[in-house]
Amino acid sequence: MPSRRAVVDGAWWPQSRDAATELPGLIAAVDQRLGRTTLLVGLYENAWTHIPDRIPAPGRHVRVGRYRDADPHVVVLFFAAVEPVALLLIPPNTAAVPAETALMRTARHTADLTDDDLLALTCLPTAV
Repeated sequence: MPSRRAVVDGAWWPQSRDAATELPGLIAAVDQRLGRTTLLVGLYENAWTHIPDRIPAPGRHVRVGRYRDADPHVVVLFFAAVEPVALLLIPPNTAAVPAETALMRTARHTADLTDDDLLALTCLPTAV
């Protein structure tokens, strides 16, 4: 997994830092929205608690990669034969207005913004 992504493809605002609780919903939503099958989720291990090796998904188990050199603000979903999707991780304790602003900004054309730029624009904390 690359240590830094130049841009993100979207954003995700989980309710907690419990990977076992939060990842199944993310996987289901991404699979449905993109019409793809997530094979691996890569995340910065120090940003999460209770990280299982695999997450149950319909008809399969999705592997979870724990990375120490990954961007702590990004979660990456990997698929077969297509580019991965990088999502800006909005910290769970973020207030609604800044979190919703980050979600809206990443839904727009933000190809020239890095994840740090998005965090700064929305006044989100940069430390994990």
